[in-house]
Amino acid sequence: MNTWSDSLSTALELVLSGDAALWAIVGRSLGVSATATVIGCAVGLWLGAWLGVSRFVGRGVVLTVFNTLLALPSVVVGLVIYLLLSRSGPLGFLGWLFSFQAMVLAQVVLVVPVVTALTRQVIEDADAHHGEQLRSLGAGSAMRAVLLAWDERYALLTVAITAFGRAISEVGAVMIVGGNIDGFTRVMTTAIALETSKGDLPLALGLGVVLLGVVLLLNALVSALRRWRERLDTQPLSGVSA
Repeated sequence: MNTWSDSLSTALELVLSGDAALWAIVGRSLGVSATATVIGCAVGLWLGAWLGVSRFVGRGVVLTVFNTLLALPSVVVGLVIYLLLSRSGPLGFLGWLFSFQAMVLAQVVLVVPVVTALTRQVIEDADAHHGEQLRSLGAGSAMRAVLLAWDERYALLTVAITAFGRAISEVGAVMIVGGNIDGFTRVMTTAIALETSKGDLPLALGLGVVLLGVVLLLNALVSALRRWRERLDTQPLSGVSA
């Protein structure tokens, strides 16, 4: 392929024809990132909700740590997990290096700070508006966190979608701990990097098109959820007459 148009044409043909190799990579990417997002949300939503309603000595330090982790380089995460999972590392007995589990673990480490920080902000803002009323009704911190999280469930769903976007677009950590093994640990971002370096631009472009499509879909979902929530907030309560 000598021209951009030829490469793009072939890339679109690979996508639309259901190329087995391309869609196997896409499926693996979605599986890794979806698993990491579910685990990361299970941890991050709980931590964020707790931080949103709790006040304790050293809370500012904890928040600073989580905010700092938002900018944690993925290659650093990959290096640390590689050392932990290597044969001589403390978790080497698991045998997870260069596996699906290792890639999920790397993405979980990247996703948890995102979910925690965003959830904390959502719950803290909600607590500022409704916390006093809930406290007057005898609700403790745990109960307030649960009630506020349910009330802000649409905003938290947006947080989960954002976390998935962070996971699926990551390349450095999964490249290091997954090894980019064809048919086993090769995902969209690592395959794009490899195929570009090899000069196989059609496959790289095809994967890029799919990845962009996933990102666009995620952004569309976030926008739709925000508009839906705004409409719900502006609707009058049922049974209340004008």
